[in-house]
This record gives sequence, structure tokens and C-alpha cells, in this order.
Amino acid sequence: EAARASGVGNGRLMMRHILPNIAAPVVVLASLGVGQSILAASGLSFLGLGAQPPSPEWGAMLSTGRNYLELAWWITTFPGITIVLAVLAMNLVGDALRDAIDPRLRQR
Repeated sequence: EAARASGVGNGRLMMRHILPNIAAPVVVLASLGVGQSILAASGLSFLGLGAQPPSPEWGAMLSTGRNYLELAWWITTFPGITIVLAVLAMNLVGDALRDAIDPRLRQR
């Protein structure tokens, strides 16, 4: 309200006051969205509703490997670990970017 009272235009108001305060939540939501997309694509592939067999998909690898779990445990273990690490990495990257961008966390 103070900026508006001093005669600041809409563009400057958005770039100077609003954008820095919404950048951090937008980055966090985007990184969480990527993690959710990875999980959704893997889940759909696991159920057979994702990409079809010539394309490699982590969910399809899990689905195929569950038949051989007692004989070859690594067929399902490594794609599962990769899914977990990919989602965790996206969440950690989003958190680190939030820490770097958030104006309330900056030292003066």
C-alpha cells in the first residue's frame, strides 16, 4: 500500500514487491510437481498404463521384476531405489533453491 501511495506503477510494483515474495513458493511447488510426476508416471507404468514395452520405464521395470523377486532381487531393487533417489533429489533441489531465493531468509 505504501508503494501504491507513493505513485509506483503496476509493473514496478509487481517486479519489486510481489515477485520476490512469490518466487520461493513457486519454486518449491514446481519441484514438488516434478517429483509427483515421476511417481505418477512410475505408478502408471507399474500398472501397465504408461509407455508401452519397448520404452524403458521405472514402473515397468518394477512390474516385470516382481515375478523374479526371489531369484533376481536386483531387477526390482535398483529401479525402486532410483525412483526414490530421483524424487528425493528433486525435493532437495527445490528446498535449496527456496533457501537461495527467499528474501525473508537473507542476511542483512
